[in-house]
Amino acid sequence: MATFLLIIIYLAFISLGLPDSLLGVAWPVMQSDFDAPLETAGLLFMTIAGGTIISSLASGKILKRFGTGRLTFFSTLLTAGALFGFYFSPSVVWLFLCALPLGLGAGAIDAGLNDYVATHYKAHHMSWLHSFWGVGATLGPVIMAQFISTQNSWNNGYLSISSIQLVLAIILLFTLPLWSKTNNTSTLTEGTEELKAGLDHDVDQSVKPLQIKGVKLALASFLFYCGVEATMGLWGSSFLVNIKDLPVSVAAKWVSFYYAGITIGRFITGFITFKINNRSLIRMGQFLALAGAIFLILPFPPTFSLVGFIMVGLGLAPIFPCMLHETPTRFGKKHSQTIMGYQMAVAYTGSTFLPPILGFIASQSTIGVFPVYIVLFVAAMLLSSEKLNTILKMRKMVTKQSTSSAI
Repeated sequence: MATFLLIIIYLAFISLGLPDSLLGVAWPVMQSDFDAPLETAGLLFMTIAGGTIISSLASGKILKRFGTGRLTFFSTLLTAGALFGFYFSPSVVWLFLCALPLGLGAGAIDAGLNDYVATHYKAHHMSWLHSFWGVGATLGPVIMAQFISTQNSWNNGYLSISSIQLVLAIILLFTLPLWSKTNNTSTLTEGTEELKAGLDHDVDQSVKPLQIKGVKLALASFLFYCGVEATMGLWGSSFLVNIKDLPVSVAAKWVSFYYAGITIGRFITGFITFKINNRSLIRMGQFLALAGAIFLILPFPPTFSLVGFIMVGLGLAPIFPCMLHETPTRFGKKHSQTIMGYQMAVAYTGSTFLPPILGFIASQSTIGVFPVYIVLFVAAMLLSSEKLNTILKMRKMVTKQSTSSAI
């Protein structure tokens, strides 16, 4: 039963990834149809991100009241409706009205399912879960491109993705009883050994989530991680074209290899977690990403930039899912839902606002600062993560000493 529910969760994450890349692919046609300024796409993206941040912050309380299954069902239904609204949109104003519920639904699904998998399943499932997000994020543009190329219709692309979301919502509706049954069994049969032992005693349960020592460092790690991931995707091609003198088509292909590195890397990470723990994988990934970013700074031939992009992608691959899976282990199951929501909100904040900062800096100087920016953010992520590990190690030592004294 737990395995069947896991398949449903994987499908939900594919659907979560499907809409993420649609706007960028469809906008050139949408812009012409609506006679809108180019920057409208950026404002729409920020509106979606704003909804995602709001729902991520509120997800802890909502999950405690309604549970993961019902929240996932309602949020999937909400995103289906929002995407149908895009299909039906008669004006740009309507797009903005639909962008907010699209973000609200996505943030709730993301935070809820991440916490559920982190609490009930082993680490490899978290890595594979985010691989399925990559599958959705890859399929979305393919579906949209098919409708644009054959029918010159972005509307039908949104209708198609909306229909997929609606089908999943119906499946979630009929499988709602599975969530409560799995809650009673999978935690003990599927959860990590550390969670079976129960780590909640390591954290004072009367303390509010943000007051727990180390939470702010974890949030900083998520902020810088998503800043790096999004900045690489947004500005990598501009760097390759303007600094490395590559053709636009070649630069786009090299950036796609970066995304492939993340997706494939997460699939491989799922198998590596059988032998290596989350903290080691996070550290290894951060050092690999840092090395890849340094490759981009060094005055090597352009081919080395491709190596750098792939190294950064492979390095980033294990970091996000492993940090998510560590949440209940780091801060206790009681607070994990709320803290997971905070982490997702900060993650979306990083991916929304940190890349434009580089754009502003580059406009005042040169896009050549791109690799330096990446190195600084990876280093900041590494320092935050290592400081957090030190705090957790000290807390574990104190707990052991207290236990020994009591005996």
